[in-house]
Amino acid sequence: MAALALHTGLAPATAQAETAPEHGVIALRYLHYKDQQDVKVQYPNYSGTEGSSFKRITAKSPSVYVMAPIGSDWTIEASAVIDEVSGATPRNYSDVSGATPKPGMNDYRKAGDVRVSRHFSRGGVSIGASHSEEHDYRSTAVSVEGRVSTPDNNTTLTVGLAHAEDAINPVNQIVVNEAKRTNELIVGVTQALTANDLVQVNATYASGEGYYSDPYKNNDRRPDRRKQAAGLLRWNHFVDTLNATARTSYRYYQDSFGIAAHTVEAAWVQPVTRWLSVTPSARYYTQSSADFYYDPVMDSAYYPGPIVPQMFSTTDQRMSAFGAITLGLKAELRWADWTTDVKYERYEQRSNWRSFGNGSPNVDNFQADSVQVGVSRKF
Repeated sequence: MAALALHTGLAPATAQAETAPEHGVIALRYLHYKDQQDVKVQYPNYSGTEGSSFKRITAKSPSVYVMAPIGSDWTIEASAVIDEVSGATPRNYSDVSGATPKPGMNDYRKAGDVRVSRHFSRGGVSIGASHSEEHDYRSTAVSVEGRVSTPDNNTTLTVGLAHAEDAINPVNQIVVNEAKRTNELIVGVTQALTANDLVQVNATYASGEGYYSDPYKNNDRRPDRRKQAAGLLRWNHFVDTLNATARTSYRYYQDSFGIAAHTVEAAWVQPVTRWLSVTPSARYYTQSSADFYYDPVMDSAYYPGPIVPQMFSTTDQRMSAFGAITLGLKAELRWADWTTDVKYERYEQRSNWRSFGNGSPNVDNFQADSVQVGVSRKF
């Protein structure tokens, strides 16, 4: 659902007409991501040589973003990113012995997007396009979004449509020239409740058809149609006495694969000086498993397949039942037209952290660390 997104910055709740920004912005950003997984569950093929944890994926992602106003009525935005991904990914649950053979996997993804906006006195229209390509996957998407505000500019309604076309050509050639097509609709309302409170509600619906299976996982056969729906509520509150902003959100997600998920997130933006602010954040996520996900089978007579053959099946732990917590801390320094920031996040996923039901058994805990560094300048 990345092809379409409402403007989610939730700026201060001041009534103003939509116009192009007075200044342009150019920003550079670098992300370093690394994850690992415990090795506690010993599957039938366990070799006993992996140690207590397994280092899986490392990603390095430099990116650039440019936003430029054209007169007072137009804005153009563009971004580009290169992802370098390396490591080894478990193919069966968290069974390390089934991971990618040495020297491991290495891949590059190149992606870019452009968005053109026309601003009016009480609204605007934006048209966007994006493209992403790696050695075994290619995706192209287009989107259009319209915004209209009430005469006092305290309420804004946003409606957007997007369409994406994907092409899948895995290196193991299990499939060749498979395709996936997705259509998406998003509707949202942003409301200034008071001078210090801004609320946003949006709903998203996506319908896709095509190849959804993971060609690199054993016994992975998924339906060729998927419907997804999500609702999101955001509330930003400015605290006068502390000169700080509390950002909170709740998101509910459900799809035709049988996954239902809840996300609760909170952040506190606290200025320390005129130039420096810090933002601690926390996020909790929980989901049920897909209808066709099957838990690890410890009987070597069946492993790694399900005991009872089924039309659709997956061992992908991302479709298991689990809970996850992310803690983050961001520091931002502003000086004249320059802004620089650094953010660290720690993510941990465990089956027994799931809410509203039991987590999937025999899936080892998973951890990830990410660091983002960015610098931007107005012009």
